Amino acid sequence: MSTLSFDSLCLKDEDCPSPIQPQGTEDETDLESDEKEESQKEMSISEVYLQACKLVGVVPVSYFIRNLDSTTMTLSHHGLGPLGCKALAVALVSDMHINILELADNRIQAEGAKYLEEMLRANFTIQHLDLSNNYLQSSGAEHVAKMLLDNISLKSIKLSGNKFTDDDGKYFADALSTNSRIKELDLSHNEFCGKGGEHLGQLLANNEGLEVLDLSWNHLRMKGAVAFCAGLKVNMMLKHLDLSWNGFGNEGALAMGEALKFNSTVVHLNLNNNRITNEGVSMLCRGLEFNDTLRVLLLAYNSLTVEGALALVNVVKNTPRTALEDINICNVLVNETFLNLLEVTCHEHPGLDVQYGGVGGFIAKKPPKRVDPMKVIQDYLDQRKLRLWDFFRNIDKDGTMRVPVSDFRKAVQQSSIPLDRYQIEELIHRLDRDRTGLVDYRGLADTRKQMMRDHRRQLRKVESRQKKEKQKSDRILKTFQSAVEAVTPRGSMVISPGGPKDDSSGPQHFSATPLSSWHHIVMSNSSRYSVTNLSNEHVHLPVLSGSTPYRPTSSPAMRSYSQPNLLDDSPRSAPSNKAISAQGIRSDPEMSHSKLSPTANHLTRSRPALNAKQPEVQAKSKKVNKKKTTKRVDKGSKNVVK
Repeated sequence: MSTLSFDSLCLKDEDCPSPIQPQGTEDETDLESDEKEESQKEMSISEVYLQACKLVGVVPVSYFIRNLDSTTMTLSHHGLGPLGCKALAVALVSDMHINILELADNRIQAEGAKYLEEMLRANFTIQHLDLSNNYLQSSGAEHVAKMLLDNISLKSIKLSGNKFTDDDGKYFADALSTNSRIKELDLSHNEFCGKGGEHLGQLLANNEGLEVLDLSWNHLRMKGAVAFCAGLKVNMMLKHLDLSWNGFGNEGALAMGEALKFNSTVVHLNLNNNRITNEGVSMLCRGLEFNDTLRVLLLAYNSLTVEGALALVNVVKNTPRTALEDINICNVLVNETFLNLLEVTCHEHPGLDVQYGGVGGFIAKKPPKRVDPMKVIQDYLDQRKLRLWDFFRNIDKDGTMRVPVSDFRKAVQQSSIPLDRYQIEELIHRLDRDRTGLVDYRGLADTRKQMMRDHRRQLRKVESRQKKEKQKSDRILKTFQSAVEAVTPRGSMVISPGGPKDDSSGPQHFSATPLSSWHHIVMSNSSRYSVTNLSNEHVHLPVLSGSTPYRPTSSPAMRSYSQPNLLDDSPRSAPSNKAISAQGIRSDPEMSHSKLSPTANHLTRSRPALNAKQPEVQAKSKKVNKKKTTKRVDKGSKNVVK
């Protein structure tokens, strides 16, 4: 069989209908001539497709031939395979009518993706492409990336369930760093893990056109979540984000909360089934307090109880600028307290809609631990200053500290010891493990020491657990901040929540740093990138070679954060003094920040510490030092004279 190429089977000029048709008869109307022109065009495309199928050796798809006049071509589940996709691509080279092409579940593999890539170099009418569940794998991801680089008409592409791995994320990050025409991208049901989350975070940091991203049913977990949220923090275009079924955990919720403090574009966020607990929701709410754009938040099928539901509603109630309208926690059972709070919140925010599982929930607390009956007896004896033998001497005449079970049970029941029937039976079982019928109450003598040891051990466990949780949260925040620095350009500014936002124009490409080196960045270079001022604003400055501090330019975006050099205007101050930043690094006084003076100009900042009393104090101190030195000289001279 001869090989098939696009050049040999593309429609030639004589096959295509001529744009200038000969004039028809008097009875022929313009509408009839247009219909004939379209029919000739359709027949030519179908003939090319049939010829291609014949040469390739596949059975033609009759649905394709019958629906050539439709703008949507749905060929999902037709078993095309690579060769069937090749014949289809040959026919679509000259097509000017189909806008939506659906090829899901056809197992076209990487070879079929290559044919589609070649076809889309010539076809500029297809805007939506569905290649889900086609077993493309890594080689197919490379062809899809080339497709995204060469084609200028695609607006959305679905690549769900194609066995993409971590390394394949780099292809999409590189392709979409320059392609701002793709608005929707579906990468769900793939195998992106921690390294893939790093590449996808770079994708968000570099891309300036993507509005809808679906990453559900992947394996991002904690590392991937932190890396991805770092890119989300600096992204300024994404609106709909689906991260369900990724196992974020509370660490991922913490990173997402940090990203939501700065992101001002996402309006729909899906975090369903991500192993988030009430603690993770509280971390997420810290970011929602500063966010004023998110409208839909989906948190269904996480490990939430009434406490998490109350935290979400409290955020809406206590945040006047919030835009949250739809919260989905449909698996959570709530209580009356939640309903009352929701009713009050809905009066202040009428558009709020919270979907919950029903009424009947309770505050998640540990069940009350049953008191140890041996401890109850020991406390009873301590309060009355009794000994064990004093309590049991009426039934233990011989003093052997061994009494029958029936007598022991009767003595305890007749006494005023606050023990119920179950505790008495438990006590008997512990003191008579061998079922001899005799209770050896000598075991009660060591109860106090054992209780004290258990109490100390429990306290140590609680302190150790709290310390580990705090260290883990600090480590996640450090990793997140260093990841943000890795994807943020050196010359850009990241402003804290509530401050003015930088309106940067033009594409800005971000540098990529491996996830393994972020910890090193935090420990070595974090203090060189940020300067903390009194208003909690963080200005990221580039690190220049040499010891000369960086001076901002006079651009409008930077002048609002600059400060005039007040030391030049004050002759009494020493010119060599420099301000010291919060990180302990000396910087130029112009870059130190303070609060605005109410009477100052809007482009200047004032300092409250330049009054006339300071030089006098310094002068006095110098005189005192001179006096002390003269006295020492006199004493020395006396000693010499003597």
